[in-house]
Amino acid sequence: MSIGHTLLGLLESGPRHGYDLKRAFDEKFGQDRPLHYGQVYSTMSRLLKNGLVEVDGIEPGGGPERKRYAITDAGVTDVERWLGTPQKPEPYLQSTLYTKVVLALLTRRDAADILDTQRSEHLRMMRILTDRKRKGDLADQLICDHALFHLEADLRWLELTAARLDRLAEAVRTK
Repeated sequence: MSIGHTLLGLLESGPRHGYDLKRAFDEKFGQDRPLHYGQVYSTMSRLLKNGLVEVDGIEPGGGPERKRYAITDAGVTDVERWLGTPQKPEPYLQSTLYTKVVLALLTRRDAADILDTQRSEHLRMMRILTDRKRKGDLADQLICDHALFHLEADLRWLELTAARLDRLAEAVRTK
Protein backbone atom coordinates (compact mmCIF):
# COMPACT_ATOMS: atom_id res chain seq x y z
CA MET A 1 0.00 0.00 0.00
CA SER A 2 1.21 3.48 -0.75
CA ILE A 3 0.97 5.33 2.55
CA GLY A 4 1.62 8.66 0.84
CA HIS A 5 -1.21 8.20 -1.64
CA THR A 6 -3.54 7.01 1.09
CA LEU A 7 -2.81 10.06 3.23
CA LEU A 8 -3.29 12.31 0.20
CA GLY A 9 -6.64 10.68 -0.47
CA LEU A 10 -7.68 11.25 3.14
CA LEU A 11 -6.78 14.93 2.78
CA GLU A 12 -9.16 15.35 -0.16
CA SER A 13 -12.06 15.63 2.29
CA GLY A 14 -10.37 18.63 3.93
CA PRO A 15 -7.26 19.80 5.80
CA ARG A 16 -6.12 17.71 8.77
CA HIS A 17 -3.38 17.49 11.36
CA GLY A 18 -0.97 14.58 11.35
CA TYR A 19 -2.70 13.10 14.39
CA ASP A 20 -6.07 13.19 12.58
CA LEU A 21 -4.54 11.59 9.50
CA LYS A 22 -3.07 8.75 11.57
CA ARG A 23 -6.39 8.15 13.32
CA ALA A 24 -8.33 8.13 10.00
CA PHE A 25 -5.75 5.83 8.39
CA ASP A 26 -5.82 3.40 11.31
CA GLU A 27 -9.65 3.35 11.34
CA LYS A 28 -10.01 2.69 7.62
CA PHE A 29 -6.88 0.76 6.64
CA GLY A 30 -4.61 0.00 9.57
CA GLN A 31 -6.56 -2.22 11.92
CA ASP A 32 -3.98 -4.97 11.61
CA ARG A 33 -0.99 -2.72 11.07
CA PRO A 34 -1.48 0.81 12.42
CA LEU A 35 0.80 3.61 11.28
CA HIS A 36 3.47 4.95 13.56
CA TYR A 37 3.40 8.70 14.12
CA GLY A 38 6.92 8.90 12.70
CA GLN A 39 5.66 7.37 9.44
CA VAL A 40 2.90 9.95 9.19
CA TYR A 41 5.18 12.92 9.78
CA SER A 42 8.01 11.68 7.57
CA THR A 43 5.50 10.99 4.79
CA MET A 44 3.89 14.40 5.20
CA SER A 45 7.33 16.03 5.10
CA ARG A 46 8.09 14.25 1.81
CA LEU A 47 4.69 15.18 0.35
CA LEU A 48 5.25 18.80 1.38
CA LYS A 49 8.69 18.83 -0.23
CA ASN A 50 7.22 17.37 -3.44
CA GLY A 51 4.46 19.99 -3.57
CA LEU A 52 1.61 17.51 -3.09
CA VAL A 53 0.48 19.06 0.21
CA GLU A 54 0.84 22.46 1.82
CA VAL A 55 0.67 23.67 5.38
CA ASP A 56 -2.81 25.14 5.81
CA GLY A 57 -2.21 26.45 9.33
CA ILE A 58 -0.13 26.07 12.43
CA GLU A 59 -1.62 25.89 15.90
CA PRO A 60 0.33 26.11 19.15
CA GLY A 61 -0.17 23.18 21.47
CA GLY A 62 1.09 21.74 24.73
CA GLY A 63 3.98 20.21 22.81
CA PRO A 64 5.26 20.98 19.34
CA GLU A 65 3.23 23.19 17.04
CA ARG A 66 0.51 21.34 15.19
CA LYS A 67 0.60 21.72 11.42
CA ARG A 68 -2.61 21.33 9.48
CA TYR A 69 -2.01 19.93 6.00
CA ALA A 70 -4.08 20.45 2.86
CA ILE A 71 -3.79 18.67 -0.46
CA THR A 72 -2.66 20.73 -3.45
CA ASP A 73 -3.95 20.47 -7.02
CA ALA A 74 -0.80 18.49 -7.84
CA GLY A 75 -1.65 16.15 -4.95
CA VAL A 76 -5.19 15.61 -6.25
CA THR A 77 -3.78 14.82 -9.71
CA ASP A 78 -1.27 12.41 -8.18
CA VAL A 79 -3.98 10.54 -6.23
CA GLU A 80 -6.17 10.41 -9.32
CA ARG A 81 -3.31 8.92 -11.36
CA TRP A 82 -2.51 6.41 -8.60
CA LEU A 83 -6.15 5.31 -8.28
CA GLY A 84 -6.37 4.82 -12.05
CA THR A 85 -3.24 2.68 -12.25
CA PRO A 86 -4.00 -1.04 -11.85
CA GLN A 87 -2.14 -2.98 -9.19
CA LYS A 88 0.33 -5.49 -10.54
CA PRO A 89 -1.08 -8.96 -9.83
CA GLU A 90 1.14 -10.93 -7.47
CA PRO A 91 1.83 -14.28 -9.18
CA TYR A 92 3.64 -15.83 -6.17
CA LEU A 93 5.99 -17.76 -8.43
CA GLN A 94 8.64 -17.98 -5.73
CA SER A 95 7.03 -18.78 -2.39
CA THR A 96 8.69 -19.85 0.83
CA LEU A 97 6.24 -22.73 1.13
CA TYR A 98 7.19 -24.10 -2.29
CA THR A 99 10.87 -23.80 -1.34
CA LYS A 100 10.26 -25.72 1.89
CA VAL A 101 8.46 -28.53 0.05
CA VAL A 102 11.21 -28.89 -2.56
CA LEU A 103 13.98 -28.76 0.07
CA ALA A 104 12.19 -31.40 2.14
CA LEU A 105 12.02 -33.64 -0.92
CA LEU A 106 15.67 -33.00 -1.83
CA THR A 107 16.80 -33.84 1.69
CA ARG A 108 14.47 -36.85 1.90
CA ARG A 109 12.34 -35.35 4.66
CA ASP A 110 8.56 -35.79 4.81
CA ALA A 111 7.13 -33.02 2.64
CA ALA A 112 3.61 -34.26 3.39
CA ASP A 113 4.12 -33.23 7.02
CA ILE A 114 5.05 -29.73 5.89
CA LEU A 115 1.90 -29.54 3.76
CA ASP A 116 -0.27 -30.87 6.62
CA THR A 117 1.18 -28.40 9.10
CA GLN A 118 0.65 -25.54 6.66
CA ARG A 119 -2.91 -26.68 5.93
CA SER A 120 -3.66 -26.58 9.67
CA GLU A 121 -2.22 -23.09 9.95
CA HIS A 122 -4.25 -21.88 6.97
CA LEU A 123 -7.44 -23.34 8.43
CA ARG A 124 -6.71 -21.72 11.80
CA MET A 125 -6.27 -18.33 10.12
CA MET A 126 -9.43 -18.85 8.07
CA ARG A 127 -11.42 -19.46 11.27
CA ILE A 128 -10.05 -16.25 12.79
CA LEU A 129 -10.87 -14.24 9.66
CA THR A 130 -14.34 -15.78 9.36
CA ASP A 131 -15.10 -14.80 12.97
CA ARG A 132 -13.76 -11.28 12.36
CA LYS A 133 -15.83 -11.03 9.17
CA ARG A 134 -18.99 -12.09 11.01
CA LYS A 135 -18.49 -9.38 13.65
CA GLY A 136 -17.15 -6.64 11.35
CA ASP A 137 -18.66 -3.85 9.34
CA LEU A 138 -18.84 -3.96 5.55
CA ALA A 139 -15.28 -2.67 5.08
CA ASP A 140 -13.92 -5.32 7.45
CA GLN A 141 -16.00 -8.00 5.73
CA LEU A 142 -14.51 -7.07 2.36
CA ILE A 143 -10.90 -7.12 3.56
CA CYS A 144 -11.52 -10.46 5.29
CA ASP A 145 -13.06 -11.84 2.08
CA HIS A 146 -9.94 -10.77 0.19
CA ALA A 147 -7.69 -12.60 2.64
CA LEU A 148 -9.99 -15.65 2.77
CA PHE A 149 -10.02 -16.01 -1.01
CA HIS A 150 -6.22 -15.98 -1.05
CA LEU A 151 -6.10 -18.58 1.72
CA GLU A 152 -8.60 -20.74 -0.19
CA ALA A 153 -6.36 -20.58 -3.26
CA ASP A 154 -3.40 -21.61 -1.09
CA LEU A 155 -5.40 -24.55 0.25
CA ARG A 156 -6.16 -25.69 -3.29
CA TRP A 157 -2.43 -25.50 -4.04
CA LEU A 158 -1.63 -27.50 -0.89
CA GLU A 159 -4.06 -30.25 -1.94
CA LEU A 160 -2.77 -30.34 -5.50
CA THR A 161 0.84 -30.48 -4.32
CA ALA A 162 0.04 -33.26 -1.82
CA ALA A 163 -1.51 -35.28 -4.64
CA ARG A 164 1.62 -34.79 -6.78
CA LEU A 165 4.32 -35.25 -4.12
CA ASP A 166 5.66 -38.52 -5.50
CA ARG A 167 6.01 -37.09 -9.01
CA LEU A 168 7.51 -33.87 -7.66
CA ALA A 169 10.03 -35.83 -5.57
CA GLU A 170 11.12 -37.75 -8.64
CA ALA A 171 11.36 -34.56 -10.72
CA VAL A 172 13.43 -32.55 -8.21
CA ARG A 173 15.76 -35.42 -7.30
CA THR A 174 16.68 -36.23 -10.90
CA LYS A 175 17.71 -32.70 -11.90
